[in-house]
Amino acid sequence: MRALVQRVSRAAVRVDGAVVGEIGPGLLVLLGVTHDDTEAIADRVAEKVRALRVFPDAEGRMNEPLGERGVLCVSQFTLYGDTRKGTRPSYVAAARPEVAEPLYDRVCAALGAERGVFGAMMEIELVNDGPVTVMIEVPAPL
Repeated sequence: MRALVQRVSRAAVRVDGAVVGEIGPGLLVLLGVTHDDTEAIADRVAEKVRALRVFPDAEGRMNEPLGERGVLCVSQFTLYGDTRKGTRPSYVAAARPEVAEPLYDRVCAALGAERGVFGAMMEIELVNDGPVTVMIEVPAPL
């Protein structure tokens, strides 16, 4: 499972022009699921997102976790796009919707996240809160 996590001042996701999820200060999480991901992996990703120390403390250092800030989570199969050959990404590593959607729902629920609409064409609007973007990857155990 892969998550691209962006610290934001605010973020919103729209489907057909209507806002379906939005937050103020917090984290925008783009979440990709692969074939061998499990509920345990989804739980671990949610724990890591919640515990990421990417917010400034009283001294201005990135040392604080999410706390009571918001989370907007959007499914993003393209995080598994493979561009090693040619210029057209291959998405064979992305899980099929019947595998990915329940795990996406599980991560969203664990984070109490606002969310996009799984499988929909979405417009994502965000205002970065500093140049803070982190990739989380939790592979399946061997």
